[in-house]
Amino acid sequence: MTDPVYRTILLFDIERFGSRDDVEQAYLRRILYDVVDATLVTAGVEETAALRADRGDSVMELIDAQVSVPALVKTLLTETPSQLHSKNRLLAASARMRLRIVLSSGYVAVDELNGWVGSDLNHAVRLLNADILRTALKRRDDDCVLCVSNGVYEGVVRHGPLGVRPDDFHRVTVDTKEGPTVAWLHGVPFRDGAPQAPGAPSQDAVTDTPSHTSIAGDQYGVTGGTVNGDLRFDRPGRGDRR
Repeated sequence: MTDPVYRTILLFDIERFGSRDDVEQAYLRRILYDVVDATLVTAGVEETAALRADRGDSVMELIDAQVSVPALVKTLLTETPSQLHSKNRLLAASARMRLRIVLSSGYVAVDELNGWVGSDLNHAVRLLNADILRTALKRRDDDCVLCVSNGVYEGVVRHGPLGVRPDDFHRVTVDTKEGPTVAWLHGVPFRDGAPQAPGAPSQDAVTDTPSHTSIAGDQYGVTGGTVNGDLRFDRPGRGDRR
């Protein structure tokens, strides 16, 4: 296994992917690649500065720590929704693609089976699969919802870099197998199927039910700190991903 290295962790997951037929799934995957590629280009991420894992209904990016995280956050709040809107405006409502997005960071290693290993990665996946994130996307009209880890919020978002408004992020607590974990949801969080009222006594009261250990489907899972599955680590040219 390689030594763990510090990386920015960016995850995208397609809502209701399993309910689509094969043709629709293939089409959505092409759109997903287009959106992810446009996001990385706009954020100034060179191809050599990121490693991709394709999980069918979702994409995982490990991004070099030298890449600007403020630029990534701003891009996820602007370019990514714009790209999704551009794609979805020509589609029927039933074919619309909506995304859950998580931005986190931490140490990740690659094992002898080309699997990604690390508790920080597991933590990011827990956030991606959290019910509170799923509910937020379901209850909104937006094409995507963004959640950042507490580390990204404290280190970047709360300082209000250009184009990022800290007040637009709301603290949530997600119950996971490892215990409660704090994250920050962009936009108004939901509790009991309704938006949390502005000025609520404690945003920490917004919690999630325990997350499962599987990662978006039955082909891959997190077990013992390891991402299992047939992940692909070759990074094709951005023009060759369709």
